Amino acid sequence: MTDLELEKLKYPIGKFDCPNNISQSNIEDWIFILEQFPKRLENLVKNLSNEQLDTVYRPNGWTVRQVVHHVSDSHHHSYTRFKWALTEDKPVIKAYYEDRWADLEDSRTAPIDMSIQHIKAIHFKLVYLLKQLSEHDLNKSFIHPETKKQVVLKENIGMYAWHSNHHYAHIENLLKRNGWI
Repeated sequence: MTDLELEKLKYPIGKFDCPNNISQSNIEDWIFILEQFPKRLENLVKNLSNEQLDTVYRPNGWTVRQVVHHVSDSHHHSYTRFKWALTEDKPVIKAYYEDRWADLEDSRTAPIDMSIQHIKAIHFKLVYLLKQLSEHDLNKSFIHPETKKQVVLKENIGMYAWHSNHHYAHIENLLKRNGWI
């Protein structure tokens, strides 16, 4: 496999490219993606066998099961980061080792329904919160401890809409390549 082929498997929809000027339309589109994502993901994975769930989406990548659990963990962190930014002045968030989390026993073996249900709940809460935010709120931010970058909440909405579609594409492309859909 070439480096280019591997990069396409890693980033099937490309890397997140945030517009310089985030419009209200961008925000509404991203919130819509977040609102629809849990059901889309559930429909994509609900009929997969354990063997299919334990298939990696790319060489040296995670299994479908790990991806689903990762999305649950990651989006839970994101929701918390939104809350911190809304209630504190530019808080420094807590980073985590997503690769280590994905390698824990629950991520490798647990039924995906637990994470699908969690994704539904956390997205319901997140979308409800996001729809209430003012322009002032959308411009609040947090600091990522590893990059030292200040992340504005309206940018973070786009990042997690992208993250949803990114991992959806990992799974969908695997299912297509293997003739499972």
